[in-house]
Amino acid sequence: MKDIISFIKKNKIGNYKQNVSLSNYTTYKVGGIARIIVYPKDVKKLVLLLNKLNDESVKYKVLGYGSNLVFSDKPYEGVIIKLDSFDKVKIDDTIITAGAGVSLIKLSYMALKEGLTGLEFASGIPGTVGGAVFMNAGAYKSDMGYIVSEIKVLSPDLKVITLYNKDLNYKYRDSFLRHNAGYICLEAKLVLRHGDKKLIKELMETRRQKRLLSQPLEYPSAGSVFRNPENDFAGKLIEDCGLKGYKIGGAEVSLKHANFIINTGKASANDVMNLINYVHDKVKEKTNVDLKIEQEFVNWE
Repeated sequence: MKDIISFIKKNKIGNYKQNVSLSNYTTYKVGGIARIIVYPKDVKKLVLLLNKLNDESVKYKVLGYGSNLVFSDKPYEGVIIKLDSFDKVKIDDTIITAGAGVSLIKLSYMALKEGLTGLEFASGIPGTVGGAVFMNAGAYKSDMGYIVSEIKVLSPDLKVITLYNKDLNYKYRDSFLRHNAGYICLEAKLVLRHGDKKLIKELMETRRQKRLLSQPLEYPSAGSVFRNPENDFAGKLIEDCGLKGYKIGGAEVSLKHANFIINTGKASANDVMNLINYVHDKVKEKTNVDLKIEQEFVNWE
């Protein structure tokens, strides 16, 4: 890794940190030590870095706010890449162009300020634009697939190309990017609509109050653990199986919302992983429903 650090310094790739806990970079607040976290200044520096990592066969992971990831407790013997510098936002009438590192919540409030509707669903999703595009983040029967018109990505051969909505194969919490990890989202163009500021604000506030009442926001979590099966709710199935409040180590099935697993304070990544698998298996055993896990597991191999 000394060679990589020297390269980052010499080529002024951007800021970097060494030997930091990934628990500080995930919403579950779990994970091992990251040997290097680097913040490339721009696309040119990102391409330079990736060329070096590929040449040296060093693994890497692009990380947003870590709101849908479960890193193992092992050290990550590679490079974590954060696109925080990709934070530009341009608003042209009803079209918003936002960098991959922009906060989705912040963007939803910028849309509100401009009187634009269509992004209200994102006002409680603690992720970045890049992460949201990647996983087709959504809520309240809407998602990124409804508003993304095109994205700029870095392709596996490190070319900047445009992918359009039709190319992204958006489905419920799924996209082309989830199955083609060599593509890195750099920015997204969203198409919204003019709306009534007062009504948009009221809707966002109503939903915020609802979240506070129905979700365990006072604890670290990654939101919904399982996708809702067709014509059913994962939380209801988990609750019907008597799993609310079930614990493994410091991880617990929330008493407030059964489709949330929370870190009660000292959970390890193993606790979280084991509890997710336990809940999945119990629901399958008792209801024959094979719940699909929303979270991505990193560095478990």
